[in-house]
Amino acid sequence: MRIVYMGTPDFAVASLERLIADGHDIAAVFTQPDKPQGRKMKLTPPPVKQLAMQHDIPVYQPDTFKNESQLALLQELDPEVIVVVAYGKLLPGYVLDLPEYGCINVHGSLLPKYRGAAPVQWMVLNGEKTAGVTTMYMDRGLDTGDILLMRETEVGENETAGELFDRLAAMGADLISETLARLPEGIARTPQDESASTYVSVLDKSMAVVDWTKSAQEVHNLIRGLDPWPVALTTREGGRLKLFQSRLTGRTADAAPGTVVEADPKSGLFVACGDGGVLQILEVQMVGKKRMPAGDYLRGHAMQPGTVLGD
Repeated sequence: MRIVYMGTPDFAVASLERLIADGHDIAAVFTQPDKPQGRKMKLTPPPVKQLAMQHDIPVYQPDTFKNESQLALLQELDPEVIVVVAYGKLLPGYVLDLPEYGCINVHGSLLPKYRGAAPVQWMVLNGEKTAGVTTMYMDRGLDTGDILLMRETEVGENETAGELFDRLAAMGADLISETLARLPEGIARTPQDESASTYVSVLDKSMAVVDWTKSAQEVHNLIRGLDPWPVALTTREGGRLKLFQSRLTGRTADAAPGTVVEADPKSGLFVACGDGGVLQILEVQMVGKKRMPAGDYLRGHAMQPGTVLGD
């Protein structure tokens, strides 16, 4: 099929790779403008643009679709279908109505739950046991279009948002491949159940501070859900300490939330939470330092049981 592809971040790369491998005619890629990144704020192209350039696919990075500003270009490109994966812009009616087969979106959740931004991270933050991807026809709402195909997967007890993100990106690539293969023969459209819909927002750095009065499961979910960004953090003696890789221990302790109940380079770092549960912290990172196993951190920064984190 002749396709215009719209996507921006890493999540959208796998689907574009798959459509190229499937032999589709990718007429053009639309992606967000290059943005400054890193300490030197170097202007960096989005991951989807980088892949498109490797395959000599024309790339367009419009600031807006308002006032039919892209209509003439899209008419010239003449796509049979527009595939949208984490593009980051709402598409107006003239775009949605242009292709023969419409605009089809790959969304990183089992719709209608987790509409909006950062669905993968929020599924982990909320402790969901099941995740998945959906292909749907796009309409004028935010992730409200009719569902085409869905695929489910179990979420691992210790799986981070980053790990789940990568798995769902690959699943999404398989699903859009199947969707486009079946599209000409027709796929049943399933309207979304509005009564079951939920919306999630973008992640914010203010979410990163651990509230040790929460249960061990909730703190564990926070650490998993904010990895790799913005990363959960706590404080120790006024200094910030980022937390990676935690484990539920099944242990309990009669200690105030945030109290270190065990800190040994061999056994690791164990912290009491608000429900009395004890959470093991496996990896940490001091500001300006490298990420390291908690045991290595404790070898250079001794911590006594009874130390309270988050003060």
